[in-house]
Amino acid sequence: MYSFSVTVNKSFDEAVETVTAELMKEGFGILTEIDFAGTIKKKLDIDRPAYKILGACNPPLANQAVTADDNAGVLLPCNVVVRDNENDSCDVVFMDPMAVISLSDNADVASVAKQANERLMRVKAALQG
Repeated sequence: MYSFSVTVNKSFDEAVETVTAELMKEGFGILTEIDFAGTIKKKLDIDRPAYKILGACNPPLANQAVTADDNAGVLLPCNVVVRDNENDSCDVVFMDPMAVISLSDNADVASVAKQANERLMRVKAALQG
């Protein structure tokens, strides 16, 4: 499996705000924020429920990964999806760094992925309450 998720009983905007705050507590900032639903509407004229892809990055961990392997940057950032269920709840889906890191055979990069995974799992637990 390449992801893990949690459902939160919040509006879409509240979910994005809460996820961002919990990620910050674990040292992650948001490098990118992609409005997937808005892009699909603009490019294909298809209506979708709100859907954002947050590119979360923990700079010390990212630096360790790229220091260990110059090519590790292609595995960054850790994407987090916030998807509106349109019933006052949202799914928050985290990329599993351990699944992605299986693409590398560098032990130092694997160690960084393990640390990132542990932090993201704490974010998931905080969202679960």
